[in-house]
Amino acid sequence: MRCHRGYINLGLLACFGVVSAASAADAPSVHVYNWYDYIGPTTLADFKRDSGIQPVYDTFDSAEVLEGKLMTSRSGYDVVVASNYSLPTLIKAGALAPLPRDQLPGWKNLDNDLLTKLANNDPANQYAVPYLWGTNGIGYNVDKVRAALGDKAPVDSWDLVFKEENLAKLGQCGVAMLDSPSEMLPVALHYLGLPPNSTHPEDYQKAEALLLKLRPHIAYFNSSKFISDLSNGNICVAVGWSGAMLEAKTNAEQAHNGVKIAYSLPKEGAPVWFDTLVLLKDAPNRAQGLAFIDYLLRPEVIAPVSDHLSYPNGNRAATPLVAEATRDNPAVYPSAAAMATLYTLEPLPKAAERVRTRVWSKVKNGQ
Repeated sequence: MRCHRGYINLGLLACFGVVSAASAADAPSVHVYNWYDYIGPTTLADFKRDSGIQPVYDTFDSAEVLEGKLMTSRSGYDVVVASNYSLPTLIKAGALAPLPRDQLPGWKNLDNDLLTKLANNDPANQYAVPYLWGTNGIGYNVDKVRAALGDKAPVDSWDLVFKEENLAKLGQCGVAMLDSPSEMLPVALHYLGLPPNSTHPEDYQKAEALLLKLRPHIAYFNSSKFISDLSNGNICVAVGWSGAMLEAKTNAEQAHNGVKIAYSLPKEGAPVWFDTLVLLKDAPNRAQGLAFIDYLLRPEVIAPVSDHLSYPNGNRAATPLVAEATRDNPAVYPSAAAMATLYTLEPLPKAAERVRTRVWSKVKNGQ
């Protein structure tokens, strides 16, 4: 549940102080598994300098790859960055170790409101530390949306994309949505006043009817293409991750192409997602893993990560250290009122998941 990221080459990894498992064998080490390009440019090297522990760092590019590795065998990793959506599955499988808070002095720095939301996926906050987080909302081309719908376009509401009279007009300049039933169908359900994590087939039939009515006006469903298309002006509206929209906005500004991108967190509420730090139950370097997690709980360590990636972190004590342009941007750090409307997504029972998958297939095919 995050925006497309570029791959890190081996030369950069060397600069970060990351080495192969073989070269780290004779030194204290911690084995970390994270999304690619999802850490500060000096964070790993700084950790090695401060702790004397060598980070051995590998990356993945999808939650499915992560779950597959953790569920099938001893991975050899100590600390993994797992989405809140994956936590119930990993907890149920016994893959994670409870976190001893007495060995994490930095726990006191965490935002209690975020921990409360995360507890929907990690009861009592036993296993996961919030690392970075974001929301799902609407990215849009300011000028093209105004041209299509006028100055009173409902850019602060899901009405922008779920009311057919609006989407029919926006369809002329291009609308894209995530290709993700686990993210799009909960939004449609919530818009209809239904539980976003519903397990009732009749609720999904209502969401299906809504989306099929809108389908002729949606250019495509894709979870990466919309970023460049939005920044280039090839589409005018996209439903996706906050970080993706900020990336599109930055790309347009750097290209000086005249495209003005904005991100809206709809007033009715939207999904909030967390990428979390977890310690594996079979971690070969447990003490070093806890040291790495606690290092990232330092305000002065995590604030530059937020600045670099334009994602908020879960550390309340770090907020004053985050660059003003980042912390004062409501697209990155939502207001308290906006936070109160956010909801987390949850894995469904297999029967309900099959229903959701079938519905999504029909929606994508338009039948």
